[in-house]
Amino acid sequence: MTNDPWSPVAVVGAGALGCYFGGVLARAGARVTLIGRRAHVEAITRDGLGFESLGRQEFIPVAASENIAAVAGARLILFCVKSNDTEEAAHAMAEYLAPDAVVLSLQNGVNNVERIQLHLKQQVIPALVYAAAQMSGPGRVRHTGGGDLVIGPLGGPGEGTTAPSVKALAMFLTGAGIPVRVSDHIEVELWSKLVLNCAYNAISALCGAQYGTMVANPEIRAVMLAAVDEVVRVAAAKGIRLPEDMADTTIRLAEVMPVTISSTAQDIRNGKRTEIDHLNGYVMREGEALGIATPVNRTLNALTKLLEQSKTGAVR
Repeated sequence: MTNDPWSPVAVVGAGALGCYFGGVLARAGARVTLIGRRAHVEAITRDGLGFESLGRQEFIPVAASENIAAVAGARLILFCVKSNDTEEAAHAMAEYLAPDAVVLSLQNGVNNVERIQLHLKQQVIPALVYAAAQMSGPGRVRHTGGGDLVIGPLGGPGEGTTAPSVKALAMFLTGAGIPVRVSDHIEVELWSKLVLNCAYNAISALCGAQYGTMVANPEIRAVMLAAVDEVVRVAAAKGIRLPEDMADTTIRLAEVMPVTISSTAQDIRNGKRTEIDHLNGYVMREGEALGIATPVNRTLNALTKLLEQSKTGAVR
């Protein structure tokens, strides 16, 4: 793995998911640098990355830096910043990025690739993340469920979805222990993930609830399914046909990740700004532009913003 053409790897935005995937790659022998906040960088530099998964705790030796210039020389960039910070981070790393680097966007939302490409000439590949993790302390990540990725360039089968770099990247990640599926219809996959985010994230944050608890409550389940229906209708109006079993798929997620709380809930708990504008808020705005009412997503967006304001003191 250390001589693999995809190394070195830089993780931009080494929070929970960045540390999880970076840790898996480092454990498999890839040369990884985690780029994140000072408290995490100091702890990782001193002790290694604290990595807990499937009841096993270990410390993985890995490089860490606060400086975005640490992307220099990396062949693969795992781009894991919050959607709010997409363009700022892409702009900041542009001058340091190798011409042949490939950026893999592991972010919530459906339009991050386009926003990254406003600042970069390098290839950018979207990824759907079906994994849950939390930072349990400085430099320590706890994996709580899932671990799969779905990747594939935007545009569908006629736009190079089977490009060698995508297949090679999938093989590299799978070989390191990260199950990857290459999709011919990544835009549909992105919107399918947006459905899940809109159903779970805000409610988990507002109630401090785990996914299993949410789905077990009939009233909450009804609200979740109403949010799903709105996203499906907005997607259809944009020409994106989502799977007919989207409602069932949404509920089944809680069976796979019953003890997970959403990244939005984690942001609220940690006093951070959420990505709600790129989830329920995005659906609300697209619905307005298309003349489609989205009252459930509008309400979840507004309530989450109010809770965020009360926790952070920030006024939007």
